[in-house]
Amino acid sequence: MITDRHVFRLLVNENPFFKNERGKMNTFKSICVNCGSNPGLVPDYMETAGLLGQTLVENNIDLVYGGSDVGLMGKLARAVLQNGGKVIGVIPESFADRVGNRHITELYVVASMHERKKLMFDLSDGFIALPGGFGTLEEIFELLTWSQLGFHTKPCGFLNICGYFDKLMAFLDHTSAQRFVRQEHRRMVLVDDTVNGLIKQFETYEAPKIEKWMDKEKG
Repeated sequence: MITDRHVFRLLVNENPFFKNERGKMNTFKSICVNCGSNPGLVPDYMETAGLLGQTLVENNIDLVYGGSDVGLMGKLARAVLQNGGKVIGVIPESFADRVGNRHITELYVVASMHERKKLMFDLSDGFIALPGGFGTLEEIFELLTWSQLGFHTKPCGFLNICGYFDKLMAFLDHTSAQRFVRQEHRRMVLVDDTVNGLIKQFETYEAPKIEKWMDKEKG
């Protein structure tokens, strides 16, 4: 049973290949993936999560994720490990004993959701959202908000499996059309329906250098 209230690491399956020495250079050492702890309705969600895990390893990118062994999260982590990659999980102690994945490379158990999100941010060079629910959306939009405010310049993207995020992207277009989000900030939201396409967008991403606020003189 995990009871320590402080951040610690559970080191599992140490392997010399986990030191970014797989012979391939890349811009990103690690990418955080936010995704559902359920498998979803159609098999494509789980299949693409597995493909993403494989692609991360092929590009010498470590996985940072929410530390669970169920749903898309579990599938993604297993795919990275099965292909010889490194998986870093971060999970709150409140449910670590129920769904925590003890078979990954490193598992951080933290005291709160706030600590979880901060540590995942610190460990990652970019962020991808797969299909998921409230938690997935809350996490990726907080990261986008931080970027909009100029707190970081890391890319944030959505892997749009089976059109899962189509309506969300349409809503974001609406927020920009109604002048609540600048077009420059709307373009921060990277989206692709293929794993390789999204990774390529990450490699060329440049964060906008523009103030969040519009029409301040109107009051």
